[in-house]
Amino acid sequence: MLPEEYRKMADVEDVMWYYRALHRHVAAALRGVAGPGAAVLDAGCGTGGLLRRLAAAEPGWRLQGLDFSEIAVQTTRERTGLPVTLGSVTALPFGDGQFDAVVSCDVVCQVPDARAALAEFRRVVRPGGAVVLTMPAYRWMYSYHDRQVGNLWRCSRGELNALLRASGWRPVWSSYWNALPFPLAVLRRKVFPAGEGESDVRLYPPAVEGTFGAMMNLEHRWLAAGNALPFGSSVLVVARVDAV
Repeated sequence: MLPEEYRKMADVEDVMWYYRALHRHVAAALRGVAGPGAAVLDAGCGTGGLLRRLAAAEPGWRLQGLDFSEIAVQTTRERTGLPVTLGSVTALPFGDGQFDAVVSCDVVCQVPDARAALAEFRRVVRPGGAVVLTMPAYRWMYSYHDRQVGNLWRCSRGELNALLRASGWRPVWSSYWNALPFPLAVLRRKVFPAGEGESDVRLYPPAVEGTFGAMMNLEHRWLAAGNALPFGSSVLVVARVDAV
């Protein structure tokens, strides 16, 4: 991801509707598979917004960040006070079975070898451990935004589940999200796209933020009840490594 995108992320991820919903979904999913005191790795932690949300959601979690960008690592250390390591998701600098769970948000789509990243996630979690992943959905939705933020590919829920199985994971729950705003996302990305060199990472006017935030509240209630959404511009998956 380009350095300016990290700066934009740091400026808005605590307040922008998208990041607030993303972090809420991931925290809820993680709470279902990681108990108090669990060691959790945020693989591709960006500028630390998710780690801040996880620390608030469950103070007992032992949180560790990792990112490939020195800018991201330094920013996250300053914003969270948590341990953050410089490194790649395809060659994690951690020992086998060191974590109870890994979370990784819109990161596996930024590496050419997704199986290598998922195999590394599997290596560093203990038997019975879990991964919570989010990914941008649908190859046909690839656009200027993906190019700007460093996404190399997008995938369907079925494709992501298949990729996890091929990498030794057992998906236990998956859903699309960002379903209610999806028609607007299609218009923005495919019909009336912004120019190259732009992304959609920004804080929108209060009325827009409020409307999209309300949509995300409805989706969160649906997903928190254990339901799934049939479409959306993002995918959320929870998978486990079976205990031996």
